[in-house]
Amino acid sequence: MNNKLIHWFKYASPQSFYPLAGKMIPWFWVLTLAFGLPGLWISFFVAPTDFQQGEGYRIIFIHVPAAWMSMFLYIVMATWAGLGLALNTRLSGMLAQAIAPTGALMAFLSLWTGALWGKPMWGAWWVWDARLTSALILFFLYIGFIALQAAIDDARRADKAGAILALVGVVNVPIIYFSVKWWNTLHQGSTINLTKAPSMATTMLWGMLLMALAFWMYSIAVALTRVRAIILEREAHAEWVKELNEVKT
Repeated sequence: MNNKLIHWFKYASPQSFYPLAGKMIPWFWVLTLAFGLPGLWISFFVAPTDFQQGEGYRIIFIHVPAAWMSMFLYIVMATWAGLGLALNTRLSGMLAQAIAPTGALMAFLSLWTGALWGKPMWGAWWVWDARLTSALILFFLYIGFIALQAAIDDARRADKAGAILALVGVVNVPIIYFSVKWWNTLHQGSTINLTKAPSMATTMLWGMLLMALAFWMYSIAVALTRVRAIILEREAHAEWVKELNEVKT
């Protein structure tokens, strides 16, 4: 058991994690297509038309997975940042930095698709609704994390400052999730709940789940690609990176 733990712990080193990430990236791109293509087909061509919202409801197959991923990625980013702060591990900060842009993309996508959905349903592109406002704050937290790290030249100091911001911002995630229960809000409640049967047609549910898995696989593939670039940038002085660059050239 201890030998297995030691085997896995070796990947905490950027030098060991770099080739591992390279091997995993193609598989996650394949999974992105494997889930995404049937997910798009079911969502936009197979799932029935909603009797209240018509065809316009289909934006939820992009909006909901993006919203889920924006919250989930923030928690993962903050976890890695917190581990880096507590254990002073280099790779943790690199992973947090790699995840942030994808999380910001998902947050922006959820806000944009939410506006497209809200205009025909609510008659307005934007309302200062509890969930929408807290989701906007999440987007600004991502942007703040990215900007703060970019503003500090020393990578280790940037990781520590970013970790503090990320950990403070975690409190916003449960606010987003529970906002429709805590406040009077225009945003509809969850249609998928772990404790209740889903309130949507089976084909809609399959489309939603496949799209969520596709977004998940995409996020991992992009984060792994980005962390490899960050490793090369931060470890440029290391002998193994110099040797790697010599092989490439």
